[in-house]
Amino acid sequence: MSTRSDGLRPDGAARHVSVKDVAAAAGVSVGTVSNVLNRPEKVLPATLQHVLGVIDELGFVRNDAARQLRAGRNRAVGMIVLDVRNPFFTDVAQGVEESLGRERRPLILGNSGQDSARESTYLDLFEEQRVSGLLITPVGQVLPRLRRIRDRGTAVVVVDRKVGSREFSSVSVDDRLGGRLAAQHLVDGGRRRIAFVGGPRGLNQVKHRLAATEEVAAASTGVQVRFVETATMDADAGRRAVDELLALGKRERPDAIFAANDLVALGALQGLTLAGARVPEDVAIIGYDDIGFAASAAIPLSSVRQPREELGAAAARILLDVIADPATKIRHDVLEPELVVRRSTAG
Repeated sequence: MSTRSDGLRPDGAARHVSVKDVAAAAGVSVGTVSNVLNRPEKVLPATLQHVLGVIDELGFVRNDAARQLRAGRNRAVGMIVLDVRNPFFTDVAQGVEESLGRERRPLILGNSGQDSARESTYLDLFEEQRVSGLLITPVGQVLPRLRRIRDRGTAVVVVDRKVGSREFSSVSVDDRLGGRLAAQHLVDGGRRRIAFVGGPRGLNQVKHRLAATEEVAAASTGVQVRFVETATMDADAGRRAVDELLALGKRERPDAIFAANDLVALGALQGLTLAGARVPEDVAIIGYDDIGFAASAAIPLSSVRQPREELGAAAARILLDVIADPATKIRHDVLEPELVVRRSTAG
């Protein structure tokens, strides 16, 4: 089809500018244009600037999709998180994105919503897109699926937990240490009836933080732990848990709540406040993650801080190593949490 001088085809559609067009307009070879786009360090500075000027003048846009299809693999990395509404995961994703950006690799983010069916749908999508790498905080029993994805050429790193520890690298935060920090802080503050609120029970984060709380209680005098399992890890779950706890007899009601994350803790804080309970005089509350909202709550929330962006950056670095060399040695980086004390436990 012929083209017009205004850059449009006769039917009025915009004409696609090709690498050959750029080469012809710049008076260089197609190979030189390819080097400018992919290996600029191999091009003389004057030639580089000239060709870049022609690219800008013609409005050339490289077709990465076609190039990656020919190469057999997309440069993008897929990431599946448990709950994109939780600032913890958006901060982790930001750490991933910054590390990948230095390698000019885009990040495609998927939200499983703690739903194994949605998780499976995203795994299907990322396989169809032929992403070069996958970062995942799993919901269901995905080990067999991750093996198949790896065997088909996609690098896999597990984030915020371990799955198939001899097969897949991971980056996580020591949840048992975090649980001990929170529980010991409550016990040291004189609390003896601790309600651990969070769930589902099968989530490793919940399981490990709860186990650590029970260990602290067992090593202390007269300390009891009540587990209030929730279906989700959001503020609504925290409010519902408080309703359940306030319905208990006076002697059974907790004098402290350890919430499995800050969203649950903030919901519990709201529920207690609406019910007229005093925080921390009647009930102390501590959360987990130390998201931005924790410090700015009406009653500033004590929390266990996780190095969120560092977690994402570390996972991305390991993934890039595995993409570059699938035989990279399996490693499991474990970061340490930190106790942050505010008014909700130390009023």
